[in-house]
Amino acid sequence: MSDVQNWVPQSVDVSVPSAARVYDYLLGGAHNFAVDRLMGDKAEEMMPNSRSAARLNRAFLRRAVRYMTDQGVRQFLDIGSGIPTVANVHEVAQDEAPSSRVVYVDRDPVAVAHGELIVAGNDRVGVLQADMRDPDSILGSAEVKRLLDFDQPIGLLMLFMVHWVPDDADPQSLLKRYREALPSGSFLAISHMAGDHVNEDARSVTDRMAKSGGGAVAYRDRAEIESFFGDFELVEPGLVKFAEWRPTGPGDISDDPAVNRIAFAGVGRKP
Repeated sequence: MSDVQNWVPQSVDVSVPSAARVYDYLLGGAHNFAVDRLMGDKAEEMMPNSRSAARLNRAFLRRAVRYMTDQGVRQFLDIGSGIPTVANVHEVAQDEAPSSRVVYVDRDPVAVAHGELIVAGNDRVGVLQADMRDPDSILGSAEVKRLLDFDQPIGLLMLFMVHWVPDDADPQSLLKRYREALPSGSFLAISHMAGDHVNEDARSVTDRMAKSGGGAVAYRDRAEIESFFGDFELVEPGLVKFAEWRPTGPGDISDDPAVNRIAFAGVGRKP
């Protein structure tokens, strides 16, 4: 990885695992370090469905983005994007509609550094380092203002993201702030770990991530997750387990029923 060190910010401790890079590793990406692969292997050891869950979440991302582009959406805000690799938003959107514009947001400086390299030369895509819990810093950023027109529908994605926001950080008010900023006709896509499917192995893995700086997962039930959509109209089939949201083929569903139930997912439209 010595050739990678040239772009890693000096302030980043690459001896500490990053949730974004672990996720990239589980997806089969190349933008991760040995410490991330070790954490990913431990996660897979304790939760043998970790890799499959990451794959199904990325498959949901592809379907949600395609659905939005089919509805005429040409601009996307991906908050908590991680490293935009392995069938990322701008590739899917621009394949369907080349004029599509995308802003990726993540708080991990290494994820952002990777993202900037990946999208270099694509002037319709931007990368922003910010924390989703500070919506004003995102919505008011120069990059968002450069690429997104808030007079036109926007596709907002928060995939495997809101479950990192603890209840004491008031995720309801946070999501409301984002929903209110979106113009009519916009869409919100959320995938979130399912509280009715958590077990001690899952808690052990996420506790390890929390202790290493990755944050703790807040497992929530279906009603709690659905409330994050506010008055947005859930499109069919509503908020369902993520493998059940408009699957298009075998790659969208796992052979293991337990994996298919790991998370809820849905897409809502602003009236």
